Amino acid sequence: MIAPIVARVGAATDTGLKRAHNEDSHLAQAPLFLVADGMGGHQAGDRASSMVVREFHALLGRTVLTIDDVGFALAHARTAVEAIAHDGSAGAGTTLSGVAIAEVDGAGYWLAMNIGDSRTYRYAHRALEQISVDHSVVQELIDAGELRASEARHDRRRNIITRAIGAGSTGEADFWMIPAAAGDRILICSDGLSSEVDDRELSEMLAIFEDPQAAAERLVARALELGGRDNVTAVVVDAIHVSARSSGANAGGFDDIDSDTRPRAEAMGGMQ
Repeated sequence: MIAPIVARVGAATDTGLKRAHNEDSHLAQAPLFLVADGMGGHQAGDRASSMVVREFHALLGRTVLTIDDVGFALAHARTAVEAIAHDGSAGAGTTLSGVAIAEVDGAGYWLAMNIGDSRTYRYAHRALEQISVDHSVVQELIDAGELRASEARHDRRRNIITRAIGAGSTGEADFWMIPAAAGDRILICSDGLSSEVDDRELSEMLAIFEDPQAAAERLVARALELGGRDNVTAVVVDAIHVSARSSGANAGGFDDIDSDTRPRAEAMGGMQ
């Protein structure tokens, strides 16, 4: 079976300038592109993020994935992380954000997933859109109209998340099915990038650096230049070829999403 999305990928990570250990983990191999940001301190955080990513390795080698495939991997990952707490690493947990290659009636789709405040963006038609929605206190305040988005980057509560894998959280991941197109560029990152580099500059660098590896490395370097207060990881995925929908298919009830519209209408699951 020919993959519905043929992609090039680049990835970079750094401990940052303030932390002693890198608790981020990532996976950058078709059909999975993921970033996990561990919490709970060294040993707890890096074990949690690496365990979650390791659970997804079982899905490598497949051409496409389904939401059930991802859901089963997430369930195993949660069990693995919760087991760390029984080993004396209370508070161990991790975020997870990214995309899997999926298809609907032969057409290439991004199956995006998110739990926590790591982020997934899509850069297309010279516009950057955040696909994922942060599971954080400040995002809830923004949604409630009690905090401006421009103030969130400097709010003292910006690092408090409301969902995670482990860390005592029972919140579930959010999922989105997004029609893919050749030329799509997906950026997945830990908050060590998004908290240092604003969306305008992210967009500029994604436009300038055509090679995904060069783009990932430059994004991480820029976060360090701006302070590097946390571990920072970036995965950049470029869609080189995308299969079109089969003639007459209805894509299983999913509607196409305009490239300039944030794909909220495609949200699936995500109940707390």
